[in-house]
Amino acid sequence: MSSSAQLKRLYQLAVSNIVAIAAVPFAASALLKAAELGPEELLARLRALRPVHMFLAAFVPAAAAAVYLKLRPRAVYMVDYACFRTSPSCRVPFAAFQEHARVWPGFDERSVRFMSRLLERSGLGEETCLPYAQHYIPPSRDLESSRAEVELIVFSAIDDLLAKTKVAPEDIDILVVNCSLFAPTPSFADMIVNRYNLRKDVRNVHLAGMGCSAGLISVGLARNLLQVAPRGSNALVVSTETITPNYYMGKERAMLLPNCLFRMGGAAVLLSTNGANARFRLARVVRTLTGAQDGAYRCVYQEEDDRGNVGINLSKDLMSVAGEALKANITAMGPLVLPASEQLLFALSFIARKVVNRGIKPYIPDFRTAFEHFCIHAGGRAVIDELQRSLTLSDEQVEASRMTLHRFGNTSSSSLWYELAYVEAKGRMRKGDRVWMIGFGSGFKCNSAAWECIRPPAAPGGADGPWAACVHRYPVDIPDVLKH
Repeated sequence: MSSSAQLKRLYQLAVSNIVAIAAVPFAASALLKAAELGPEELLARLRALRPVHMFLAAFVPAAAAAVYLKLRPRAVYMVDYACFRTSPSCRVPFAAFQEHARVWPGFDERSVRFMSRLLERSGLGEETCLPYAQHYIPPSRDLESSRAEVELIVFSAIDDLLAKTKVAPEDIDILVVNCSLFAPTPSFADMIVNRYNLRKDVRNVHLAGMGCSAGLISVGLARNLLQVAPRGSNALVVSTETITPNYYMGKERAMLLPNCLFRMGGAAVLLSTNGANARFRLARVVRTLTGAQDGAYRCVYQEEDDRGNVGINLSKDLMSVAGEALKANITAMGPLVLPASEQLLFALSFIARKVVNRGIKPYIPDFRTAFEHFCIHAGGRAVIDELQRSLTLSDEQVEASRMTLHRFGNTSSSSLWYELAYVEAKGRMRKGDRVWMIGFGSGFKCNSAAWECIRPPAAPGGADGPWAACVHRYPVDIPDVLKH
């Protein structure tokens, strides 16, 4: 360890324990004073106190503690989670993707070459999957095929979750589902209620149009609903995105990018206010919305091209908008999770820039002091690169995000759960470890959640998760052409 690192470590220990350090002289002074008075004098002074004083000294702290315990938010726990496990029959190698694009008359050769270059630089591997309807020529985008994709992914993930947690469907009190671009009638929530015969009084919500960060919005909503539900209630959160009806068939370059990045996936998560069998505790959820600015509002925008083809237009300003949203989010998250040593350095840097010299480089808080693991939305190579640079993270700390993008592609709001599964499949999760999930979505939103591990997974190597068949091959080397 270098001398600068040792000095910083010493500084962190000193600031983090400043209360204990400051209390030592006061405690020593009190002990010396007590020794001077002697036990008889101390007892005499205690007997001289009036009964009302004794009562208030005991009652007020007890009453304050009771009120605090009554009014504080209930702790919310993650019992467990499950990710949809893709089938090899859905695999889309680059060559197959390009071949299908060439035989579809909606794409010209220029569009095919553009998508081929995007794939080469995307960070995706050869094992990402698309739903069965996308393997047809031309791809099927009808309602029946879209529902079939939803049922395959959502029901598979829920089945795995219920099997892992041993929770019966009738024990689910709250249901929150999110899918941005496909909102049929009946809703996803109704489909789940019907499939699993959930209770008539289950509180259910389907969130649509909230983008790739909707998974954490769903977690936040479920947490709030659990605050007003009976103690020990269970909330099922399901996150997915339906690819089938949203495959863009036109020639606009800004709208072709989602075809190359988005792949099938989904996750189911069980939250509860009963921590008996929980694996994680939800510490914080912070949401940031920049939609009041026109540029941020339109940077991820569903629209028609000049030929009437519907797709998602990704603005060239997307990364700068995401950067500003991230700054706003970490500004709100930082005071809640960073140790006092980092907050003090940031405050001193801010004051120095305002008072002394604006040219002083701002201090970037070291979030590695607050978290052991980082799950950054696998939205694309550029997203991961930008967050790694902004948060000064190491290659290992963004490994879960890069490998998830390589193996599964951008699975939208469920990508964070595939990343958490990767960390656990690698055997890196320990009791007490803290996890930071960061998601981005249309609007434009940056949402994040902080978790604390209570119980690492029982199955080593992710034997029952989405990485079970391939984790031994990861991490893989991503060629420079993909990273730059």
